[in-house]
Amino acid sequence: MRRQVSLDEISDGKLYDLNDCVKVDCHDCQGCSSCCRGMGSSILLDPLDVHRLRMHLGKSFDELLEEALELRMVDGTILPNLRMAGSREACVFLSGEGRCGIHAARPGICRLFPLGRYYEEHKFRYFLQVHECSKTNRSKVKVKKWIDTPSPRQYEKFVTDWHYFLEDAERLVAESQGTDSPRNLNLYILQNFYRKPFDGERDFYVQFDVRLREARCLMDAQQKGND
Repeated sequence: MRRQVSLDEISDGKLYDLNDCVKVDCHDCQGCSSCCRGMGSSILLDPLDVHRLRMHLGKSFDELLEEALELRMVDGTILPNLRMAGSREACVFLSGEGRCGIHAARPGICRLFPLGRYYEEHKFRYFLQVHECSKTNRSKVKVKKWIDTPSPRQYEKFVTDWHYFLEDAERLVAESQGTDSPRNLNLYILQNFYRKPFDGERDFYVQFDVRLREARCLMDAQQKGND
């Protein structure tokens, strides 16, 4: 999901890498949970997010859709996001004590906050969103420790590949309006990256790369059909 804003308006003006230190550590939030409320449909989930939720909760994608997720159109592509509920629009996984009920399997956007990603030249760096977190006494911590994800370089490659795949899908959808291609492509993405489970006993990234290559072959064929 693109944000058409200037980095100078929303950040401290710096870009960070995994080994850089940044002021994001809010000391376990102490039950604040403000970033878990009123987020609308902005907590988009990538295939790894859904895989983690499936493994952690022991539920299928369709069961997650019934209980905790919803689908929305994002830049021409249908993607899942975490559902907010109740009068305070709280994340469905937020406990009554203001704690995350899926912390070990929390989505990438949640791990990242209040950092954001700045994409450029088929890679990204991190930036600090200075207006998003209400905590003022944050401490410095290394980015890779903050995002709390095994094999962080491999994870970054996955995030980058998925981002640019969705950008290419968006372009193809825009060029294929008036045909069945946009609907078929969206159904394919939902089926092969979300509904069809990844094997929890095998390396996720290897499985993802195979599916991504297959999807790009399909998109290349559709593109040739449009030309």
